[in-house]
Amino acid sequence: MLLIPAIDLKDGRCVRLKQGDMNDSTTFGEDPAAMARRWLDAGARRLHLVDLNGAFAGKPVNEPAIKAIIKEVGDKIPIQLGGGIRDLDTIERYLDDGLSYVIIGTAAVKNPGFLKDACSAFGGHIIVGLDAKDGKVATDGWSKLTGHEVVDLAQKFQDYGVEGVIYTDIGRDGMLTGINIEATVKLAQALTIPVIASGGLSDIADIERLCAVFGDGVEGVICGRSIYTGALDFSAAQVRADELMAAQT
Repeated sequence: MLLIPAIDLKDGRCVRLKQGDMNDSTTFGEDPAAMARRWLDAGARRLHLVDLNGAFAGKPVNEPAIKAIIKEVGDKIPIQLGGGIRDLDTIERYLDDGLSYVIIGTAAVKNPGFLKDACSAFGGHIIVGLDAKDGKVATDGWSKLTGHEVVDLAQKFQDYGVEGVIYTDIGRDGMLTGINIEATVKLAQALTIPVIASGGLSDIADIERLCAVFGDGVEGVICGRSIYTGALDFSAAQVRADELMAAQT
């Protein structure tokens, strides 16, 4: 079970939003590279970056901070990034810089042909991010709700060759109300590729519930506000997850 610390970047700083609202952000650090080192030292095995400005602008914005993180820890653990990735040139540049995975969200929904081309050109490096509310996919920094069902889109994208799906319940994100286990498992059971849970992680009980459904295809979880506020001790949570996974083998 991968516990993946999130570093959300806004104006070069590390922040957390509530339910994707750019006007409701809390700054947790001025030095993204130092934050990446903190989570590496705490035992992280992958990092999750989000270019928040990029997600709204539709193009990369926080590249200096992203490059600083890659320079600091990119040779030690895989790094995945989402936000503002709308063309193949951007993907190529990010992968050349040292990212392991790029996450395509809004562009995958609005332009499936782009996602298909990305999987063809950069096989093994493309993850799709599906953000949903009540089972319906949202786009454009969560500001627009579509009529697409999460499971239907995920199955189509799986056929394109994506490496995995990050599923975010946007009604819970940043609210510390607990992962939507039921919806995440439903999605994972409908796919053969891994699903990473996101949105609402609150405490060690959530980690234990996720480990219990690892066999259903839930491979990891994005850790956001909970590890920044101290509601969840990241190092202790990773140790506990390892213990539970070992007990299952």
